Amino acid sequence: MADPLIPAPLQADPWLLIAAVLIDLAAGDPVYPYHPVRLMGRMLAWMEDVLRGVGLDGYGGGVLLFVGLATVSMVATTAVVVAAAVVGKWLAWLVHVFLLYSLLALGDLIHHVRRIETAVRTGDLPGARMAVSALVGRDTDRMDGAACRRAAVESLGENLTDGFVSPVFWYVLAGLPGLVLFKVVSTMDSMVGYKTERYLKFGWCGARLDDVMNYVPARLTWLVISVLAALLPAYSGRKAWRVGLQQHGLLLGPNSGWSEAAVAGALERRIVGPIWLKGVQVTDLWIGDPSDPPLETAADVRRAIALTVASGVFVTGLGGTVLALELM
Repeated sequence: MADPLIPAPLQADPWLLIAAVLIDLAAGDPVYPYHPVRLMGRMLAWMEDVLRGVGLDGYGGGVLLFVGLATVSMVATTAVVVAAAVVGKWLAWLVHVFLLYSLLALGDLIHHVRRIETAVRTGDLPGARMAVSALVGRDTDRMDGAACRRAAVESLGENLTDGFVSPVFWYVLAGLPGLVLFKVVSTMDSMVGYKTERYLKFGWCGARLDDVMNYVPARLTWLVISVLAALLPAYSGRKAWRVGLQQHGLLLGPNSGWSEAAVAGALERRIVGPIWLKGVQVTDLWIGDPSDPPLETAADVRRAIALTVASGVFVTGLGGTVLALELM
């Protein structure tokens, strides 16, 4: 059933979702000057300067930042898609698919992980470390090839939730407006959601909203990984379920640990390991069944990528089915 609160050209559609996911998996994130997330980032930086300039650099300023950025992003998205619909339904479909594709991040993540694996396999350790540094905020100069592979798989697990499952979840729930709202919150969390003196209060709104909007998708991702690991050969559904349930809380935040721990259990490999930050070892935490070996081979990375793609396809199918049933 169509949602009367959402203009028809912005409502979720199962076929447009499938088309966008296929393009994302094939091509990765599009690079163009007016990418929605890049525009959000520029607008956020400008709004932050304005708010701080008038003394609104605490909790209230962070709330106003969310309201302002969400309003501008929603209005702009609505205007672009509705204007396209005035020209013709076909153009509205194209714009809708392109925006949806631009706001999904699974394909680009997989391509990046493959670049890391290629660098490690060919002996280009500096190149692998540089590629890893784009995914994690830790020292990479001490990483060997196995550590680069673990960081890559760790990022696959974490970003499967907030880069793909959450966007699809909110798109299915509330169409393009729901997806755009999630990306606003995600952008705020990545740009101002830090526990530093500068952002502890100002970034609180974005960080907490990000926790809320990823809460259900994170646990859904754990369930999807567990189910697929039980059905596919060379994975362990039992360990994916158990490790996700028991060890998700070992990682920072209420959400990212669910999918990371589930991936470790499914692969029957331990991930994370020693982490250095600014020359100091801050943790030697291992995620996974203690009896399993550390993740370190090219085959481990290939299995992680295959599981991630399968999870993305499954979630797309699930979301498309829900939308198709709503249209009946």
